[in-house]
Amino acid sequence: MIKTVEWTDEGVRMIDQRLLPIEEKYLVLRSCDEVAEAIKLMVVRGAPAIGVAAAMGIALGTRQAVGTSAVDLEDDFNFMCETMSQTRPTAVNLFWAIERMRDAFRRARAATSDTEEIKLRLIEEARAIHREDIASNRALGHFGSELIPDGATVLTHCNAGALATAGDYGTALGVIRAARDAGKRVAVLADETRPFLQGSRLTAWELEKDNIPVTIITDNMAGHVMKQGKVDVVVVGADRIAANGDTANKIGTYMVAVLARQHDIPFYVAAPISTVDLDISSGEQIPIEERDAREVTHIRDQRLSPEGVAVQNPAFDVTPQEFIAAIITDRGVARAPYVDSLRTLVNSAHAKG
Repeated sequence: MIKTVEWTDEGVRMIDQRLLPIEEKYLVLRSCDEVAEAIKLMVVRGAPAIGVAAAMGIALGTRQAVGTSAVDLEDDFNFMCETMSQTRPTAVNLFWAIERMRDAFRRARAATSDTEEIKLRLIEEARAIHREDIASNRALGHFGSELIPDGATVLTHCNAGALATAGDYGTALGVIRAARDAGKRVAVLADETRPFLQGSRLTAWELEKDNIPVTIITDNMAGHVMKQGKVDVVVVGADRIAANGDTANKIGTYMVAVLARQHDIPFYVAAPISTVDLDISSGEQIPIEERDAREVTHIRDQRLSPEGVAVQNPAFDVTPQEFIAAIITDRGVARAPYVDSLRTLVNSAHAKG
Protein backbone atom coordinates (compact mmCIF):
# COMPACT_ATOMS: atom_id res chain seq x y z
CA MET A 1 0.00 0.00 0.00
CA ILE A 2 1.37 3.40 -1.00
CA LYS A 3 1.01 5.79 1.95
CA THR A 4 0.52 9.12 0.23
CA VAL A 5 -0.29 11.11 3.36
CA GLU A 6 -0.75 10.04 6.98
CA TRP A 7 -1.07 11.42 10.48
CA THR A 8 1.78 10.83 12.91
CA ASP A 9 2.56 12.15 16.39
CA GLU A 10 5.41 14.18 14.90
CA GLY A 11 3.34 15.79 12.15
CA VAL A 12 1.78 15.09 8.74
CA ARG A 13 3.91 12.60 6.83
CA MET A 14 3.73 12.54 3.03
CA ILE A 15 5.71 11.26 0.11
CA ASP A 16 7.36 14.05 -1.91
CA GLN A 17 5.80 13.48 -5.33
CA ARG A 18 8.05 16.04 -6.97
CA LEU A 19 11.00 13.65 -6.65
CA LEU A 20 9.36 10.52 -8.02
CA PRO A 21 10.31 8.22 -9.64
CA ILE A 22 13.98 9.09 -9.07
CA GLU A 23 13.80 9.31 -5.30
CA GLU A 24 11.24 7.93 -2.83
CA LYS A 25 11.44 10.44 0.00
CA TYR A 26 8.99 11.09 2.84
CA LEU A 27 8.64 14.45 4.55
CA VAL A 28 7.24 15.17 8.00
CA LEU A 29 5.48 18.54 7.98
CA ARG A 30 5.23 20.08 11.42
CA SER A 31 2.83 23.01 11.01
CA CYS A 32 -0.31 24.05 9.17
CA ASP A 33 1.73 26.50 7.09
CA GLU A 34 4.13 23.74 6.02
CA VAL A 35 1.24 21.56 4.88
CA ALA A 36 -0.33 24.46 2.98
CA GLU A 37 2.98 25.15 1.25
CA ALA A 38 3.33 21.45 0.35
CA ILE A 39 -0.08 21.57 -1.32
CA LYS A 40 0.86 24.71 -3.27
CA LEU A 41 4.17 23.25 -4.43
CA MET A 42 2.60 19.88 -5.37
CA VAL A 43 4.55 17.84 -2.87
CA VAL A 44 1.10 16.32 -2.52
CA ARG A 45 -1.39 16.56 -5.41
CA GLY A 46 -4.57 14.96 -6.66
CA ALA A 47 -7.94 16.25 -5.47
CA PRO A 48 -8.72 13.61 -2.79
CA ALA A 49 -5.16 13.70 -1.42
CA ILE A 50 -5.28 17.49 -1.23
CA GLY A 51 -8.47 17.27 0.81
CA VAL A 52 -6.97 14.75 3.23
CA ALA A 53 -3.76 16.76 3.58
CA ALA A 54 -5.68 19.99 4.19
CA ALA A 55 -7.77 18.39 6.95
CA MET A 56 -4.65 17.02 8.61
CA GLY A 57 -2.86 20.35 8.27
CA ILE A 58 -5.73 22.17 9.98
CA ALA A 59 -5.86 19.56 12.75
CA LEU A 60 -2.10 19.85 13.21
CA GLY A 61 -2.19 23.63 13.39
CA THR A 62 -5.08 23.58 15.83
CA ARG A 63 -3.22 21.11 18.05
CA GLN A 64 -0.31 23.56 18.21
CA ALA A 65 -2.46 26.63 18.95
CA VAL A 66 -1.48 28.26 22.24
CA GLY A 67 -4.69 30.16 23.04
CA THR A 68 -6.13 29.27 26.44
CA SER A 69 -9.80 29.76 25.61
CA ALA A 70 -12.16 28.21 23.11
CA VAL A 71 -12.70 31.67 21.63
CA ASP A 72 -8.96 32.09 21.00
CA LEU A 73 -8.81 28.60 19.52
CA GLU A 74 -11.69 29.37 17.17
CA ASP A 75 -9.92 32.49 15.90
CA ASP A 76 -6.77 30.47 15.20
CA PHE A 77 -8.79 27.70 13.60
CA ASN A 78 -10.61 30.07 11.23
CA PHE A 79 -7.32 31.65 10.19
CA MET A 80 -5.89 28.21 9.37
CA CYS A 81 -8.96 27.30 7.32
CA GLU A 82 -8.59 30.51 5.33
CA THR A 83 -4.88 29.87 4.78
CA MET A 84 -5.60 26.38 3.49
CA SER A 85 -8.36 27.61 1.15
CA GLN A 86 -5.82 29.78 -0.70
CA THR A 87 -3.62 26.88 -1.79
CA ARG A 88 -5.30 25.44 -4.93
CA PRO A 89 -8.56 26.84 -6.37
CA THR A 90 -9.82 24.11 -8.70
CA ALA A 91 -9.93 20.94 -6.59
CA VAL A 92 -13.28 21.01 -4.79
CA ASN A 93 -12.17 18.27 -2.37
CA LEU A 94 -10.00 20.90 -0.69
CA PHE A 95 -13.01 23.05 0.14
CA TRP A 96 -15.12 20.02 1.02
CA ALA A 97 -12.51 18.94 3.57
CA ILE A 98 -12.21 22.45 5.02
CA GLU A 99 -15.98 22.69 5.44
CA ARG A 100 -16.05 19.29 7.06
CA MET A 101 -13.41 20.43 9.55
CA ARG A 102 -15.48 23.57 10.19
CA ASP A 103 -18.51 21.37 10.93
CA ALA A 104 -16.43 19.24 13.28
CA PHE A 105 -15.24 22.35 15.10
CA ARG A 106 -18.80 23.66 15.47
CA ARG A 107 -19.97 20.33 16.91
CA ALA A 108 -17.03 20.16 19.30
CA ARG A 109 -17.48 23.79 20.37
CA ALA A 110 -21.16 23.16 21.08
CA ALA A 111 -20.30 20.12 23.19
CA THR A 112 -17.41 21.48 25.25
CA SER A 113 -15.28 24.52 26.02
CA ASP A 114 -12.27 22.33 26.82
CA THR A 115 -9.68 23.30 24.20
CA GLU A 116 -7.79 20.03 24.48
CA GLU A 117 -10.96 18.05 23.84
CA ILE A 118 -11.77 20.21 20.81
CA LYS A 119 -8.28 19.60 19.44
CA LEU A 120 -8.62 15.83 19.87
CA ARG A 121 -11.96 15.84 18.05
CA LEU A 122 -10.45 17.71 15.10
CA ILE A 123 -7.59 15.23 14.88
CA GLU A 124 -10.07 12.36 14.85
CA GLU A 125 -12.12 14.08 12.11
CA ALA A 126 -9.01 14.45 9.92
CA ARG A 127 -8.11 10.80 10.48
CA ALA A 128 -11.68 9.79 9.67
CA ILE A 129 -11.48 11.69 6.36
CA HIS A 130 -8.30 9.72 5.60
CA ARG A 131 -9.91 6.34 6.40
CA GLU A 132 -13.07 7.16 4.47
CA ASP A 133 -11.11 8.17 1.37
CA ILE A 134 -9.40 4.78 1.23
CA ALA A 135 -12.75 3.01 1.69
CA SER A 136 -14.47 5.16 -0.94
CA ASN A 137 -11.76 4.39 -3.50
CA ARG A 138 -12.25 0.67 -2.90
CA ALA A 139 -15.99 1.08 -3.49
CA LEU A 140 -15.40 3.23 -6.56
CA GLY A 141 -13.01 0.64 -7.96
CA HIS A 142 -15.60 -2.09 -7.51
CA PHE A 143 -18.26 -0.15 -9.43
CA GLY A 144 -15.83 0.86 -12.17
CA SER A 145 -14.25 -2.54 -12.68
CA GLU A 146 -17.49 -3.82 -14.16
CA LEU A 147 -17.04 -1.36 -17.04
CA ILE A 148 -13.59 -2.68 -17.98
CA PRO A 149 -13.66 -5.61 -20.44
CA ASP A 150 -11.34 -8.55 -19.94
CA GLY A 151 -8.22 -8.02 -22.03
CA ALA A 152 -8.75 -4.26 -22.26
CA THR A 153 -6.08 -1.65 -22.82
CA VAL A 154 -6.97 1.45 -20.81
CA LEU A 155 -5.67 4.92 -21.62
CA THR A 156 -5.13 7.23 -18.63
CA HIS A 157 -4.24 10.90 -18.37
CA CYS A 158 -2.42 12.42 -15.39
CA ASN A 159 -2.21 10.38 -12.20
CA ALA A 160 -5.42 9.36 -10.44
CA GLY A 161 -3.94 6.55 -8.42
CA ALA A 162 -2.93 5.96 -4.82
CA LEU A 163 -0.67 9.01 -5.03
CA ALA A 164 -3.66 11.24 -5.83
CA THR A 165 -5.66 9.97 -2.86
CA ALA A 166 -5.09 8.93 0.74
CA GLY A 167 -3.26 5.87 -0.59
CA ASP A 168 -3.95 2.23 -1.51
CA TYR A 169 -6.21 2.11 -4.61
CA GLY A 170 -6.83 5.52 -6.16
CA THR A 171 -9.70 6.59 -8.40
CA ALA A 172 -8.99 5.96 -12.11
CA LEU A 173 -6.20 3.55 -11.20
CA GLY A 174 -8.50 2.11 -8.55
CA VAL A 175 -10.82 1.04 -11.35
CA ILE A 176 -7.89 -0.63 -13.11
CA ARG A 177 -6.63 -2.28 -9.91
CA ALA A 178 -10.12 -3.57 -9.11
CA ALA A 179 -10.47 -5.02 -12.61
CA ARG A 180 -7.14 -6.77 -12.16
CA ASP A 181 -8.16 -8.04 -8.73
CA ALA A 182 -11.37 -9.41 -10.29
CA GLY A 183 -9.23 -11.59 -12.55
CA LYS A 184 -9.39 -9.49 -15.69
CA ARG A 185 -6.39 -9.04 -17.92
CA VAL A 186 -5.72 -5.32 -18.23
CA ALA A 187 -2.93 -3.13 -19.61
CA VAL A 188 -2.45 0.63 -19.46
CA LEU A 189 -1.30 3.33 -21.84
CA ALA A 190 -0.23 6.27 -19.66
CA ASP A 191 -0.16 9.73 -21.23
CA GLU A 192 2.98 11.46 -19.94
CA THR A 193 0.84 14.53 -19.03
CA ARG A 194 2.81 17.66 -19.71
CA PRO A 195 3.99 19.85 -18.15
CA PHE A 196 4.27 18.20 -14.70
CA LEU A 197 4.60 14.67 -16.14
CA GLN A 198 2.27 12.99 -13.65
CA GLY A 199 1.60 10.16 -16.08
CA SER A 200 5.16 9.25 -16.94
CA ARG A 201 6.56 9.91 -13.46
CA LEU A 202 3.75 8.81 -11.14
CA THR A 203 1.22 6.57 -12.91
CA ALA A 204 3.96 4.46 -14.47
CA TRP A 205 5.73 4.22 -11.10
CA GLU A 206 2.58 3.03 -9.35
CA LEU A 207 1.60 0.47 -11.98
CA GLU A 208 5.10 -0.92 -12.24
CA LYS A 209 5.05 -1.49 -8.47
CA ASP A 210 1.74 -3.33 -8.90
CA ASN A 211 2.98 -5.42 -11.84
CA ILE A 212 0.26 -4.04 -14.10
CA PRO A 213 1.55 -3.73 -17.69
CA VAL A 214 2.02 -0.06 -18.55
CA THR A 215 3.36 1.76 -21.59
CA ILE A 216 4.14 5.48 -21.52
CA ILE A 217 3.10 7.59 -24.49
CA THR A 218 3.52 11.31 -25.05
CA ASP A 219 0.32 13.34 -24.93
CA ASN A 220 0.33 13.95 -28.68
CA MET A 221 0.36 10.20 -29.41
CA ALA A 222 -3.15 9.61 -28.01
CA GLY A 223 -4.99 10.11 -31.29
CA HIS A 224 -2.53 7.92 -33.17
CA VAL A 225 -2.86 4.92 -30.83
CA MET A 226 -6.65 5.30 -30.81
CA LYS A 227 -6.76 5.29 -34.61
CA GLN A 228 -4.64 2.12 -34.59
CA GLY A 229 -7.25 0.40 -32.40
CA LYS A 230 -4.90 0.09 -29.43
CA VAL A 231 -7.25 1.72 -26.88
CA ASP A 232 -10.42 0.07 -25.59
CA VAL A 233 -11.37 2.40 -22.74
CA VAL A 234 -10.30 5.77 -21.34
CA VAL A 235 -10.48 6.32 -17.57
CA VAL A 236 -9.48 9.61 -15.94
CA GLY A 237 -9.89 11.23 -12.55
CA ALA A 238 -11.43 14.60 -11.71
CA ASP A 239 -10.75 17.67 -9.61
CA ARG A 240 -14.29 19.07 -9.76
CA ILE A 241 -17.49 17.83 -11.36
CA ALA A 242 -20.28 20.34 -11.98
CA ALA A 243 -23.95 19.50 -11.41
CA ASN A 244 -24.46 18.89 -15.14
CA GLY A 245 -21.49 16.48 -15.37
CA ASP A 246 -18.94 18.88 -16.88
CA THR A 247 -15.62 17.77 -15.42
CA ALA A 248 -12.40 19.62 -14.62
CA ASN A 249 -9.31 17.46 -14.75
CA LYS A 250 -5.64 17.86 -15.57
CA ILE A 251 -4.92 19.95 -18.66
CA GLY A 252 -5.12 17.80 -21.79
CA THR A 253 -8.07 15.72 -20.62
CA TYR A 254 -10.51 17.56 -22.90
CA MET A 255 -8.31 16.73 -25.89
CA VAL A 256 -8.34 13.04 -24.94
CA ALA A 257 -12.14 13.10 -24.57
CA VAL A 258 -12.62 14.60 -28.03
CA LEU A 259 -10.33 11.98 -29.55
CA ALA A 260 -12.15 9.19 -27.73
CA ARG A 261 -15.50 10.42 -29.09
CA GLN A 262 -14.08 10.50 -32.63
CA HIS A 263 -12.94 6.88 -32.31
CA ASP A 264 -16.03 5.53 -30.47
CA ILE A 265 -14.07 4.73 -27.32
CA PRO A 266 -15.91 5.02 -23.99
CA PHE A 267 -14.54 7.84 -21.85
CA TYR A 268 -15.12 7.39 -18.11
CA VAL A 269 -14.50 9.76 -15.20
CA ALA A 270 -13.71 8.20 -11.81
CA ALA A 271 -14.00 10.30 -8.64
CA PRO A 272 -15.44 10.11 -5.13
CA ILE A 273 -18.81 11.74 -4.55
CA SER A 274 -17.01 14.55 -2.66
CA THR A 275 -15.67 15.75 -6.03
CA VAL A 276 -19.20 16.54 -7.26
CA ASP A 277 -20.05 20.21 -6.75
CA LEU A 278 -23.80 20.67 -7.06
CA ASP A 279 -23.39 24.39 -6.32
CA ILE A 280 -21.86 24.84 -9.77
CA SER A 281 -24.32 24.32 -12.61
CA SER A 282 -21.77 23.87 -15.40
CA GLY A 283 -18.06 23.72 -16.11
CA GLU A 284 -18.02 27.39 -17.12
CA GLN A 285 -18.12 28.27 -13.42
CA ILE A 286 -15.16 26.11 -12.40
CA PRO A 287 -12.10 28.23 -11.53
CA ILE A 288 -9.01 27.16 -13.48
CA GLU A 289 -5.69 27.43 -11.69
CA GLU A 290 -2.86 29.10 -13.60
CA ARG A 291 0.52 27.83 -12.41
CA ASP A 292 4.09 29.07 -12.63
CA ALA A 293 5.50 29.33 -16.16
CA ARG A 294 8.64 27.57 -14.97
CA GLU A 295 6.77 24.24 -14.97
CA VAL A 296 6.52 24.62 -18.78
CA THR A 297 9.89 26.15 -19.50
CA HIS A 298 11.95 23.83 -17.31
CA ILE A 299 12.21 20.21 -16.26
CA ARG A 300 13.72 20.49 -12.79
CA ASP A 301 16.69 22.83 -13.40
CA GLN A 302 16.98 22.24 -17.15
CA ARG A 303 15.59 25.06 -19.32
CA LEU A 304 13.70 23.84 -22.42
CA SER A 305 12.56 27.07 -24.07
CA PRO A 306 14.02 30.49 -24.91
CA GLU A 307 14.35 32.85 -21.98
CA GLY A 308 11.73 35.62 -21.96
CA VAL A 309 9.18 33.83 -24.17
CA ALA A 310 5.50 34.19 -23.22
CA VAL A 311 4.04 31.10 -21.52
CA GLN A 312 0.57 29.91 -20.54
CA ASN A 313 0.21 27.23 -17.89
CA PRO A 314 -3.41 26.44 -16.99
CA ALA A 315 -3.35 23.40 -14.72
CA PHE A 316 -6.79 22.09 -15.74
CA ASP A 317 -9.33 22.04 -18.52
CA VAL A 318 -13.03 21.17 -18.56
CA THR A 319 -14.51 18.25 -20.46
CA PRO A 320 -18.17 18.86 -21.40
CA GLN A 321 -20.56 16.22 -20.10
CA GLU A 322 -21.61 15.09 -23.57
CA PHE A 323 -18.17 13.52 -24.06
CA ILE A 324 -18.44 11.43 -20.87
CA ALA A 325 -19.92 7.93 -21.11
CA ALA A 326 -20.28 7.58 -17.33
CA ILE A 327 -19.06 9.04 -14.06
CA ILE A 328 -17.91 6.35 -11.62
CA THR A 329 -18.27 7.27 -7.93
CA ASP A 330 -18.07 5.48 -4.62
CA ARG A 331 -21.90 5.56 -4.52
CA GLY A 332 -22.46 4.05 -7.94
CA VAL A 333 -22.20 4.88 -11.63
CA ALA A 334 -23.88 8.02 -12.95
CA ARG A 335 -25.00 8.32 -16.55
CA ALA A 336 -26.66 11.08 -18.55
CA PRO A 337 -28.67 13.06 -17.73
CA TYR A 338 -26.10 13.85 -15.06
CA VAL A 339 -28.19 16.61 -13.50
CA ASP A 340 -30.48 13.86 -12.23
CA SER A 341 -28.09 10.95 -11.67
CA LEU A 342 -25.40 12.94 -9.84
CA ARG A 343 -27.92 14.59 -7.55
CA THR A 344 -29.40 11.19 -6.70
CA LEU A 345 -25.96 9.81 -5.77
CA VAL A 346 -25.05 12.91 -3.73
CA ASN A 347 -28.34 12.73 -1.86
CA SER A 348 -27.79 9.03 -1.13
CA ALA A 349 -24.37 9.88 0.32
CA HIS A 350 -25.88 12.58 2.54
CA ALA A 351 -28.61 10.23 3.69
CA LYS A 352 -26.08 7.59 4.69
CA GLY A 353 -23.82 10.18 6.31
